[in-house]
Amino acid sequence: MLLFKRRILFPWLLSAVVMFVISYVWHGITLTDISDLRMELWLYLLLSGLAYLVIGLLLTLAVHFLLAREWIIMKNAFPMKSMLTGAGAGVIVYLVILASGLSFASQGIQHAVVDLLWQMVEQGMGGLMVGLGIVYDLHRNFMEAERAQ
Repeated sequence: MLLFKRRILFPWLLSAVVMFVISYVWHGITLTDISDLRMELWLYLLLSGLAYLVIGLLLTLAVHFLLAREWIIMKNAFPMKSMLTGAGAGVIVYLVILASGLSFASQGIQHAVVDLLWQMVEQGMGGLMVGLGIVYDLHRNFMEAERAQ
């Protein structure tokens, strides 16, 4: 259980919270899209929070899968590679949003490009948080092993 808490739970929650916060800053403060919602604000925040928990968990599991298969390694710029994994997930999230019609703004090529880039940045930051969470966990493991000796 401790392994789950440290290796999965911390990077998962860290990435979900960071993605939720930057999404709120982007949509709520910068673009003020949230004021145009056709649903209650509390419901939107609840549903988007749940969505970011799912996205954060999938990102965490994807990075752990890539590490286990040695498709990415810890020696060479691991946080950046986890960020690229997140950006790739952003493309998938964008395609899901596009196919389901859950977008804030009107359609058009300019909107599509900005939305795609935004999803890549947002999920890229989530991937970076997963990578930093894993590095933090490894550091804690090392420090605990040193104290035990």
